[in-house]
Amino acid sequence: MEIERGRRSRRRNRVLIASVAGAAVLGGVLVLLPWDGGDASPPAPGPAALARGAVTTGVPAALPDLAVLIGERERHLRAQPLDGPSWAVLGAAYVEQGRRTADVAMWAKAEKALHTSLKVGAERNPQALEGLAALAVARRDFPAAKKWGESAVKAAPKRWTAHAVLIDAYTGLGDDKGVGRALEKIMELRPDAPATGARAAAVYRDRGWREDAQARISDAAAAAEAPAERAAYLEQAGRLAFERGEREEALRFFQESLRTDPDQRAAQAGQARTLAALGRTTDALSAYQAALAKRPDAEYALELGELYESLGLGQAARVQYDLLRERVRDAEAAGADERLLLGRFEADHGDPARAVRLLREEWGRQPGIAVADALGWALHRTGEHEEALEFATIATDGDKGGGVRSALYVFHRGVIERELERYGPARRHLREALMINPYFSPLRAPEARRALDELGEPSVEDPPA
Repeated sequence: MEIERGRRSRRRNRVLIASVAGAAVLGGVLVLLPWDGGDASPPAPGPAALARGAVTTGVPAALPDLAVLIGERERHLRAQPLDGPSWAVLGAAYVEQGRRTADVAMWAKAEKALHTSLKVGAERNPQALEGLAALAVARRDFPAAKKWGESAVKAAPKRWTAHAVLIDAYTGLGDDKGVGRALEKIMELRPDAPATGARAAAVYRDRGWREDAQARISDAAAAAEAPAERAAYLEQAGRLAFERGEREEALRFFQESLRTDPDQRAAQAGQARTLAALGRTTDALSAYQAALAKRPDAEYALELGELYESLGLGQAARVQYDLLRERVRDAEAAGADERLLLGRFEADHGDPARAVRLLREEWGRQPGIAVADALGWALHRTGEHEEALEFATIATDGDKGGGVRSALYVFHRGVIERELERYGPARRHLREALMINPYFSPLRAPEARRALDELGEPSVEDPPA
């Protein structure tokens, strides 16, 4: 039954990619049809209007359109500095541009624009409040995101995009009930919107509902009209496929995303990740380098560094790790909380004791599932295996909130259990990690296989799982 369900899933994905490509062609044909509203043709929305429509309705915007919108709003506000709504639009555009390009310089501009909107705009200004919540999410400041998002909801309870940004805030705080409430609200307010489906897919993924997540993101990608939005959902579908170990399906999603929007650098990094898993190392390195050239994201630098390390190219890996440190410093200077990423990096490639300090601070402030996994692993790396297992269990036990089926999280738990001589559970979790995704990491997947080989077959003396 599982094999047949997998076959149906792959068929659905192939149909989705074909239908999305066809929709793009059809969309190009439709704009050529005559308008039946008179002799004059309807004015086509310009780039600024397209970007404004995107950033004010909670969907991804095309980078060229964003640049036009930003320039147009900046010029307008020099002439009309008391236009509060325009300040909110400009701030939201800065947030989106910073998110898409990893340009942390946009964050200070966004903060200034959004606070100016609050100062000169109407007393009830949900758009500016929501923009500040989105900015806080980009900075990984989830307590602030919760504060601003809840204020936006209070100002405009039926503004669905305010509930949507709260999903990110509550996820970062480990508040699964809050996530559920926010998702229910956006599904009530905008049940058929592709953006709602994409949000639902992310929540379902975190809960381990992989088939449901795939179905929702497939529907969202097929229904999205704007290329930038469609490409973002295809990239999300690619990530879900890769997490299931479906390399060929993931690669097709990432490639279609890039064909739809060549500026979708997350898809380019996903393509690199998948090519590495397929053994196409040269292509993978080129894709990572192309993604980093346009979006110098610290996470991509970590992935590329680990790929180099897995190939025995230590010097090349260190170059990427230096880039990661530089990007983290820049982000922290711009108000970001980078303790999670830096803690993950230090645990494996730097100072594990420092990783523990950073991640304990992070857990005290915003105890999400990703932090639980990272802190457990850092504790293991410093020899504190009993406490490490407590956090690894939080990250992988659905009853404790860790419903996401992450091969890396389960691998971490298995290694910690092996260190504690709990060989039965260790063997089970290492096998589970490789079943979830045999290619989850160029460094850790081979380590999981070696650990299983060393454990050998179960012994009657092994403790029960």
